[in-house]
Formats: sequence, structure tokens, C-alpha cells
Amino acid sequence: MNTPEAEVDIDADLVGRLVRAQHPDLDGPLTLVASGWDNVIYRLGSELSVRLPRRKVAVDLLVNEQRWLPVLAGYVEVALPVPVRAGMPGEGYPWPWTIAPWFDGRTVAAMAPAERAGLAAPLAAFMNGLHRPAPPEAPRNPVRGVPLAARDAAVRGRLPSIPRSEELLALWEKLVALPPWQGPALWLHGDPHPANLLARGGGLAAVLDFGDLTSGDPATDLAAAWLVFGAEAREVFRAQVDADEVTWERARGWALVMGTALAAHSADNPAMAAIGEHTLAQVLLP
Repeated sequence: MNTPEAEVDIDADLVGRLVRAQHPDLDGPLTLVASGWDNVIYRLGSELSVRLPRRKVAVDLLVNEQRWLPVLAGYVEVALPVPVRAGMPGEGYPWPWTIAPWFDGRTVAAMAPAERAGLAAPLAAFMNGLHRPAPPEAPRNPVRGVPLAARDAAVRGRLPSIPRSEELLALWEKLVALPPWQGPALWLHGDPHPANLLARGGGLAAVLDFGDLTSGDPATDLAAAWLVFGAEAREVFRAQVDADEVTWERARGWALVMGTALAAHSADNPAMAAIGEHTLAQVLLP
């Protein structure tokens, strides 16, 4: 399955008109950076970025980022894409949009797994800071932070098209039977794969894309141990995160959830497909 088609046409001309009409003091040259499942991102000048939903389903997610990222930034040491300005519909574009800081660096997805070991401790610190009880009005996400059993049908539906499906199914049946999270709903990033992490100078420079921001089971985020790292760095990460053994095993289950999704839905995106392949190989390690 490929990336969903955009529901609106977004190009540099449209983005430039939006910026000039609503935030003329920030006008500058635009460079297309990414067009993902949900959003298009342009670099604006040298210090800013513009993030615009390309599908209606992403609009509420962007509004959640605008509302909650200023709060979450106070809990963690690493930089977050806290909005600088909020954009409104206009110039034929139907939805809200955001101007945020631009962070220099390279995505962790562009680094070989062996290069990522130095990120284990700072990523653990980020999650320890973020994973605190969320208020009742925090966003809810039907596919993140929920009991693993809620993802059972989706995982089973994806497995037949994925290599080593019998081994993965046997592991999944073990992990999905684990007791669900019994604690308070904690703040979660929701999508902690390597393309959403930015590295610079060997360290963690920023955590990006809070579109799946939600609350619930911290095991969802701890899946990064398999999404991002190899075995040795995973042990460093494990030693520094606040998680009991059952939560850690559920995190392995969440890694399997995300790994199968990436493996099954990235036919036109080799970088994301590679993350899925890495993740599934890691979850199958003893």
C-alpha cells in the first residue's frame, strides 16, 4: 500500500501567498522538505518551517500540536517544534496550518543503526520527562496508547503480506495477551520512529511530528527501543527508562504493531519500509 493521495494541492506558490497574507513579517524563500502521509512541510528562510495538512484527517492532529506542544515543551530538555505562529484557512487553502522553528541536523532514519547508540540515553530522558499524567482533556488517539488487544485485528490483517509472518504471529499472540496498562493515562508522543527524531553532533537535537500526540500506555512510546536501536543500545535505553517488565514487553508488542504497519504500507517510501524491516528483525531477536 502506498502513501494516501493528497486531498488538496499544495505548492510553494500557495504557501508563499498564505505567509504573505497572514504573517508578512516572516516572508522568505520556501523549500519543499517533505510530503508525508498527513502533512506537507516547507522550510521558510533559514530558521522556520511551514507545516500544512494535506488530508482532512490531519487537521485535528495539527490543532492538537498547536494547543499542547507549548505545554509539553516545559517537561523535556530536548527541542520540540513548538508553533511560532498559527495560520488560518485562506488563499483557497481550507484548513489551519503552522509556522514552527527549523532545526538543523539529520533525521535518525538517515543514520545506520550502529550510529545511533549515543541517542539511547537522551531519548530515554525525553520519554521519562514526557511520560507524566495527562489531563482529562488531552487528545485521544484510537490507534496509539490503547490496549494492545485493540490493535489485534490490524496486526493479523497485515502479517500475511510480511516476511517471517509465522514467527511474528507467534510472538504477537504472546505479547497481545499481556495485562494492559493499569496506571494513569500518560502523555505520549505516539509515533517514535527514527524519521521523527533529529540528531546533531552525535546527540538528540529535536523530537519532531507530534501528530499522533495522545495519552495512555507509555509502552507505545517505548517501542522506540526496537524502532530506533539495535540490541546493545536498546539495553542502554532499557536501563534508563521508567518501565516495569510487563510494560517493557508490551513495548515490544507496540514495536511489532508499528513495524508491521510500516512494512505493509510503505511500498512507495523506501526509507519508511527500511524502518519497518529493521523493527521486525529486532523484535524477533531473543
